[in-house]
Amino acid sequence: MTGSTQRQGVRKIIHIDMDAFYASVEIKDNPQLAGLPVLVGGSPQSRGVVSAASYKAREYGIRSAMPCSRAQRLCPEAVFLPPRFDRYKEISMHIHGIFRKYTHLIEPLSLDEAWLDVTSNLASIPSATWIAMHIKKEIKDQLGLTASAGVSYNKFLAKIASDEKKPDGLFVITPENASAFLETIPVRKIPGVGKVTNQKLQNLGIEKGYQLLEKSESYLVQRFGKLGGYLFRIIRGIDERQVQASLERKSVGIETTFSKDQLLGDKLNRELDHLLEGLFKRLKKTGKKGRTLHLKVKFEDFKQITRSITTNSIDADEAAIVRVAHQKLQEICLFEFPQRKIRLLGLSLSNFVKQSLSGDDNVQLDMFHFLNTGSIDAS
Repeated sequence: MTGSTQRQGVRKIIHIDMDAFYASVEIKDNPQLAGLPVLVGGSPQSRGVVSAASYKAREYGIRSAMPCSRAQRLCPEAVFLPPRFDRYKEISMHIHGIFRKYTHLIEPLSLDEAWLDVTSNLASIPSATWIAMHIKKEIKDQLGLTASAGVSYNKFLAKIASDEKKPDGLFVITPENASAFLETIPVRKIPGVGKVTNQKLQNLGIEKGYQLLEKSESYLVQRFGKLGGYLFRIIRGIDERQVQASLERKSVGIETTFSKDQLLGDKLNRELDHLLEGLFKRLKKTGKKGRTLHLKVKFEDFKQITRSITTNSIDADEAAIVRVAHQKLQEICLFEFPQRKIRLLGLSLSNFVKQSLSGDDNVQLDMFHFLNTGSIDAS
């Protein structure tokens, strides 16, 4: 998207996505790992999952979120490493320092990816493509890491573009070629289209963009509700979302997967107490209080539920949070799903409040969650 092709009023958006970020950082810090199938995540003897896989590991069919035990079966010689989130955050801060040389309009999605609005940029460079090239080069020169970049006129297309030429890629979708590009993309690549929605679309004979373009908005809304309206607009390249530079966390959470499925009892209660302790530590770091507690439970058959409790006093003290968490877990185990073994427990707090100058803490913050601790690195 150069100055000669940029139409008046069209934005210039870059999406930067680091390549296999966690695994690449590990290889950078230990060059002896170069060329090896490196996996960051849990132990293959545990029930953990792969957080990041080097491109060598991906040659064996290993992907993020795959159980580590299965990854080891696919590649017995794989090198398994525990995540070092403090190190990844340190590198991420350096990368954002590079971004800030070009624009203050930066919206992070996670440690390893972000949108940048460079329509008006600090370097006075007329081409978003040139800026993306400069950013990629600086990341490689300063950190020894590669990034893939997508350049377009809205957030959706920029994000889709960044995935086209991985690793170390650069792909541009201009207003002139967007329609032709969208006709060819698999609908499963559209953000928001998960396995269930993709299967429903396939059942309707919709696998490619051009097939989705043939459907009317009413047809899609009738079958998918609000998601149908989104699909109708997005496949036409319509995305008016702005790059949001000032973002705060919407929730603070923690979860754990057990080495052995658990029934309600002393051990499960101790695990819940351990999670609560970790949640409180994370809350103290943020300086926030939350009124809504979310309890996530995944059962042995992988069925997952979330139960939320909102009260006016939940932010009063930690004892209140402990009390409602144990009460809700008992309700789930004794009444909703009796005798069902539990594979995973998760806790999070949202609906944050802040202390006003008058001492009134009933002012709710407007926040957006962009960093999920323990998030999957799917680049």
